[in-house]
Amino acid sequence: MPVVASSSTERDYVLGVWHFSFTVSDLDGAVDFYTRLLRFELIHIQEQNNEYTRRVVGYPDAHLRVAQLAVPGQPRGLSTHDLELVHYLTPQGDRGDHNIYNPGQAHLALTVDDLDAEYERMLAGGVEFFSPPQAITAGVNTGGSMVYLYGFDHLVHELVQPPPQRLKEYRARLANG
Repeated sequence: MPVVASSSTERDYVLGVWHFSFTVSDLDGAVDFYTRLLRFELIHIQEQNNEYTRRVVGYPDAHLRVAQLAVPGQPRGLSTHDLELVHYLTPQGDRGDHNIYNPGQAHLALTVDDLDAEYERMLAGGVEFFSPPQAITAGVNTGGSMVYLYGFDHLVHELVQPPPQRLKEYRARLANG
């Protein structure tokens, strides 16, 4: 596939990321995981059982429950939320192979201030991790640390503690508005 460079006149084509979404088997259980363990804020839950939704998702019998969640303190752009959780009541799906190496698999990476503390807190909450936190020893995030974990429905998540200098620069930007 050819790479297409954008010009300054095309700059506003994508205004930002609206949200990231996971399809889940149980909306209430997923909302509990994201609000209790990952500390997201629940913005809204709605049921979608209408022709518009059926046309969008391409299933003539689609009936969904949807939750919208936000990272507290995250600057808001056009969207009111960062994460959307979708439970298909109809048609019902199958999780399939959850291994991260499979094409089409995704993960959600979240920035944390103290990875070791979050790891211990979430471990005590029953979260399954791939490993203990790992020091990042190569690449642009050298000096930071990270860990992968399984979330609700074995969805993969990553917690990243950036290198100290990046955290310092980030806090300075926040302080200066």
